[in-house]
Amino acid sequence: MKILVVGNGGREHALAWKMAQDPANHMIFCAPGNAGTAQCATNIPIRADDLEGLREWAVTEGPDLTVIGPEAPLCGGLTDLLEAEGLRVFGPSKAAAQLEGSKIFAKEIMLAAGVPTARAEFFTELDQALAYVERQGVPLVIKADGLAAGKGVAVCSTLEEAREAVQSMLGRGAFGEAGRRILIEECLQGEEVSILAFVDGEHIVTLASSQDHKRAYDGDKGPNTGGMGAYSPAMIVREELWPLIRKNVFEKTITELKRRGIVYRGVLYAGLMMTADGPRVLEFNCRFGDPETQVIIPRLASELVPAFEACIDGTLNNDLVHWHPETAVCVVIASGGYPGDYISGYPIQGLDDVAEMRDVVVFHAGTAERDGPVVTAGGRVLGVTAMGADLETAISEAYRAVTGIEFTDAFHREDIAWRELERRQEDQ
Repeated sequence: MKILVVGNGGREHALAWKMAQDPANHMIFCAPGNAGTAQCATNIPIRADDLEGLREWAVTEGPDLTVIGPEAPLCGGLTDLLEAEGLRVFGPSKAAAQLEGSKIFAKEIMLAAGVPTARAEFFTELDQALAYVERQGVPLVIKADGLAAGKGVAVCSTLEEAREAVQSMLGRGAFGEAGRRILIEECLQGEEVSILAFVDGEHIVTLASSQDHKRAYDGDKGPNTGGMGAYSPAMIVREELWPLIRKNVFEKTITELKRRGIVYRGVLYAGLMMTADGPRVLEFNCRFGDPETQVIIPRLASELVPAFEACIDGTLNNDLVHWHPETAVCVVIASGGYPGDYISGYPIQGLDDVAEMRDVVVFHAGTAERDGPVVTAGGRVLGVTAMGADLETAISEAYRAVTGIEFTDAFHREDIAWRELERRQEDQ
């Protein structure tokens, strides 16, 4: 098959890497891709947000399947554009992608469907939002309604932090159009996990659990990022919780969308808070998570393409998805200054040596090739993933690989999976 993967991050590298292992020997293209995807696919110089450029390429080249990675082209309607040309696309329509594109829309869907979630109010006026903050008190969560590259959420433990978040979004326009409407939510207490599911409009197949680490620094300190690491499975998702998550989160959401005339096909990501009262939905994403994909996909024992096609065709079933029993851990290596300003273009050393390590794969995110050497080209540069028979082994191997990679101003968290390790110590 000829397959187009849209995007240039670690998620897209992981998807292309997995599909490149299929016996069918697919011809894979990535738009625009990175230095990692160049090793398993052909990069084409079209940005993921250049919808018309992608449409023109697809019409000319006729891919058998297009897999859309990032949220922006999905929310922009790339699936609809390509399907109008008779092309097969894995990824939800523009209407369905509102689940991520508008947090207010997602909250309305959840409330209408009876999905367990945090209480929230919506605001467009600065004074009204600030008055609400004063009345409610803290802790609170302030969210920009639209897409903000994973940075439009502020968890506020003081009134000063809450006022600043509201002022930043509604007063100073920190997130532009995405922040012209905001949600102010109760702050749920618990531990976050990510549960993804394949959906074909009717049938649902849940994927392996994982836990992302959003904060920049150890101990979940510092600003929110796109994700500094992950591990899978997240054992806090106990076996008896899976039927509840399937029914109360995925089935109710898909049913409510269908009631509104929206058919969801693709992968649906639920960010859950595991509270004392059970799982509560923090957010929905309309695509694979990043870096969750970098720990889920290496654990997938079955092929991706048949599952993608089943989502398109409405033939999804549990037999299409099988898992390796091992644990996977991903440590993100980022550019100094991220998620704020950072400098790109630094050469990366050690990639060839780490590539020789068993049960380790380096997924490229913000990288590029410039006249030979691989250089940094983004905030999150690499995701170093290791597989192990248990969590401790996977952690050890991931960090052993991380120490073999160097570039100027590189930094990473040293405590990926710390909550799971702490919980295991308490149980002993």
